[in-house]
Amino acid sequence: MGKKLLASLFGVAAIVSSSLSSAAKMDAWHLEGRDLFEKVINIPTVEGRKKVNGLVTLLKGEFEAAGLTDITVKPHGDTESMILRWSSKTKNKAKPILLLAHMDVVEALPEDWSFDPFVFQERDGYYYGRGTKDNKAGVLAITMSMLRLKRENFAPQRDIIVLFTGDEETTGKGAELASTQWRELVDAEYALNSDVGGGSFLKDGTALGYGIQAAEKTYRTYTFSVRNPGGHSSRPRPDNAIYELASVLKKLEAFSFEPGLNEVTRAYFSERAKIETGELGEAMKRWVANPSDREAADYIEAFPTEVGKTRTRCVATRLEGGHADNALAQLAEATVNCRILPGIDPADVEKALKQLAGKGVEVTVSDAFGAPTDASPLRDDVVSAYTKAVQKRHAGVPIIPQMSTGATDGLFFRAVGIPVYGVGGQWIISPEDERAHGRDERIPISSFHENMEIWYEMIGDLAG
Repeated sequence: MGKKLLASLFGVAAIVSSSLSSAAKMDAWHLEGRDLFEKVINIPTVEGRKKVNGLVTLLKGEFEAAGLTDITVKPHGDTESMILRWSSKTKNKAKPILLLAHMDVVEALPEDWSFDPFVFQERDGYYYGRGTKDNKAGVLAITMSMLRLKRENFAPQRDIIVLFTGDEETTGKGAELASTQWRELVDAEYALNSDVGGGSFLKDGTALGYGIQAAEKTYRTYTFSVRNPGGHSSRPRPDNAIYELASVLKKLEAFSFEPGLNEVTRAYFSERAKIETGELGEAMKRWVANPSDREAADYIEAFPTEVGKTRTRCVATRLEGGHADNALAQLAEATVNCRILPGIDPADVEKALKQLAGKGVEVTVSDAFGAPTDASPLRDDVVSAYTKAVQKRHAGVPIIPQMSTGATDGLFFRAVGIPVYGVGGQWIISPEDERAHGRDERIPISSFHENMEIWYEMIGDLAG
């Protein structure tokens, strides 16, 4: 057996062993968190099943039993969101802090998993089940931190507001309504988002760093439509809706937007360049030094770990055309999903897509999630609290600002002027544990409990 393989196996064994030993040493608070986590995972909070209300009832009962009773439940559509406020008795207090998590999860089919995705499993140093990573670990970390602080008679020096939404994975209506119609219930100086951030380690135990998310892309979906008179398939026309659409999609495949840096991505690539070796690290250094160096940005974008981090990306995700086997298509359509860089106007993206498509293809917006937002300025107090809590457990691990290529509830709050910071305290082994939305989703046991501790310490620091 080679030395590199041995080192890799020992690294994994050390991390998993840490998980198992942590589980064996759990105090009453950790055991309570584990037991509540099992109950939360076993509630299938998937769109359409109307189970989010059951999770709201469970969590509301936990908070009320601890004496946190200022709770507002907001039904919307077929789901619910919950808002809790812990009011400070301090005079001349600072504006509140808002804590974010979402209770809903994406669908999971038992036949696709090794076991029932909605039955909590504990095995091999991991907690398994749909939502263990995305985002019920965040729900539990915030819940258990609030319960512990309350029991310890913590006296917040500013109001602490908790928002648990029930549809982040679908429409994001809970966050949208909270940031607008329910604004008086959640208005805050800034928000901490449990849905993003967190650490990554390689199998050999090498730390890749902990991310603090301060920006995310805007989500837009466009429909490309080609119409044609059609006719009988035995007499092909010189123009064909399917061929015309296919031609445009090949142009889209070869097209790329201009790269762009913002405060967060500049900090991200500056830190990554210190860690990354070889040509990728050199390309990161060149691009940070010269944002006009498109060749360097293109090289970075070609790596799977960096896809979508240098520019707006649009990709075809669905295709439909024709109405009969023996008829020429009268309509061919493609769905094109775009993730747009902060600060870029979606109208400019739409304009670019229309120019690319040409006159024969209609380009229309079919779905929009959130308004375009700028990156949140990196606050010293938030960065310091997160860094201190993380490095207490992982000394010297780098804290790296991040931009999410996807979208979260935080997008809606940035859009109305509330800065948002993704400060998840969990970690994974990459890429083995990258299973959010996928098969056999899991979180290392030690990671789950560290997440609880990190949130407890951050809330105490920032609200105390």
